[in-house]
Amino acid sequence: MLADTNQPVLDGMPRRLYPCTPTRLSTWLDCPRRYRMAYLDRPAPAKGPPWAHNSFGASVHNALAGWWRLRRPGRTVTAAGDLLERGWIEEGYAGPGQSAEQRARARDMVERYTGTLDPGAEPLGVERTVGAHTEHIVLSGRVDRLDSRRGPAGETQLAVVDYKTGRRRLSSDDARASLALALYAVAAARIFHAPCHRVELHHLPTGEIHAWEHTAATLDRHVQRAEGIAAECRDADERFRAGLPGPAADKVFPPRPGPGCSWCDFRAHCPEGSAAGPAHRPWDGLADQ
Repeated sequence: MLADTNQPVLDGMPRRLYPCTPTRLSTWLDCPRRYRMAYLDRPAPAKGPPWAHNSFGASVHNALAGWWRLRRPGRTVTAAGDLLERGWIEEGYAGPGQSAEQRARARDMVERYTGTLDPGAEPLGVERTVGAHTEHIVLSGRVDRLDSRRGPAGETQLAVVDYKTGRRRLSSDDARASLALALYAVAAARIFHAPCHRVELHHLPTGEIHAWEHTAATLDRHVQRAEGIAAECRDADERFRAGLPGPAADKVFPPRPGPGCSWCDFRAHCPEGSAAGPAHRPWDGLADQ
């Protein structure tokens, strides 16, 4: 069970661990105001309409997760495409025609990808929630796929696999720099008591796999970075719960206007974000998807 940061800290008692996810930490880094609206404001401000590129990505991820949950004889290329069709999420598209076009592209994507997989290579986990704690924080998150593989000496080694559906080309640097993947590796190793240093980005549009082999030192640096970000989040959370008048709230949770504001779910509630650039239509992200 995650720690409850709303509980008071008594004199002489150790401070409770701060519960967090990679998404929460990255939201704080991207924009403290968006962080406040997403995680602290109650009731939470209404979000904008759903994004088609999110629907596309979720549909592909769900199909691949469902494919691995089939019995081994049923893990065929056609089955992957059928799962995609049955679970297709329609939200955010300009209309039925665009949705059908993107559904066909997504079906081709999952069929090409599953055609490269060994149906008998059972993953250790699919859409698996992993977690771990340090001296300061409790980490949790969901891994697209966790593989158990044999090392050079026959030992068990784990690998974190993350699916990517966007058109942007990736590299091993993206895998190396990913805070989320590093934290998932740390959590998986602790849960399964096996080394986990390899993280992989599987780029479905191109079929490319971009991997990075972490060391204990590089994983530790990611954990320290997460602890540093979490410390900032904890301080901001506590100040928010203590009560902040309007001007003070903006100092603790300042907006960070930029190109990302055009994609922000809370754009309508942020004057600085609205002024940063024109709003995108719900389907505009498909150009990058």
